[in-house]
Amino acid sequence: MKYGRPLLLCLSLLAAIPGRAQSVVWPKGKVAAIVLTYDDALHSQLDVAVPQLAKARLRGTFFLDGDITPDDMLRWRAVARAGHELGNHSTNHPCPRAMLPDRVQFLTDDYDVPRMLGEIAVMNDILFGIDGKRTRTYSVPCSQMFVGGVDYTNALRASGLARYVRTGGDAWRSVVTDFARLDSFQVPSYGPVDHPDSATLIAYVERVREARGLGVLQFHGTGGDYLDVSAQAHQALIDHLRKRPDLWVATFQEVMDYVTSRTR
Repeated sequence: MKYGRPLLLCLSLLAAIPGRAQSVVWPKGKVAAIVLTYDDALHSQLDVAVPQLAKARLRGTFFLDGDITPDDMLRWRAVARAGHELGNHSTNHPCPRAMLPDRVQFLTDDYDVPRMLGEIAVMNDILFGIDGKRTRTYSVPCSQMFVGGVDYTNALRASGLARYVRTGGDAWRSVVTDFARLDSFQVPSYGPVDHPDSATLIAYVERVREARGLGVLQFHGTGGDYLDVSAQAHQALIDHLRKRPDLWVATFQEVMDYVTSRTR
């Protein structure tokens, strides 16, 4: 059996090669998917982002926390009726002490997993009162999935409180192309925080398009509030998306429903 040893060696080498990346064929001839997400239920989003999206006939996902008034709820109800997604961002938006030290009563360093899941459950109830929907996606406050030093990803997964979870990332790691390895409870997003200009945002979109992948943009203020993108830069991004009919722009849940149905 002179070929026995070489054959065994070849088989062992093949077993060591990682599986090929799993791509997704996007619907209706689209080549890539872009999701526009907005955190913290900010007035600038209602005043700037929502009208810009409406004019372009595009839909986004708005992750709300509990810092909203009854009047705000009425406005967000109208946003949901217009076809946008309202997602869960917890009631109190707790963050690590290193990131927001002044919010001493809402520091994740002092939380435990049951308290965190309790906040998410309460916010689900608030959102149900706004849009009447029972299935919810979740955006991680400050993109930190640790409370009291414990990662609550799997506890949230088991709880049934969220269908998908969006976290943070950067311009490179947040371009998803290997969908076999994508954890639907750790979906990365790109959130440039230093007042990004339109060129930065459009360059990211084009990177996603060239990769034929999924890109999730994370915004806070739009033309105001904090961590904001200017109204002009946001409008330029929207205009660019409208000029790219081969891009699928949809809500976070819609895109993730499509991805998971084709990668299970």
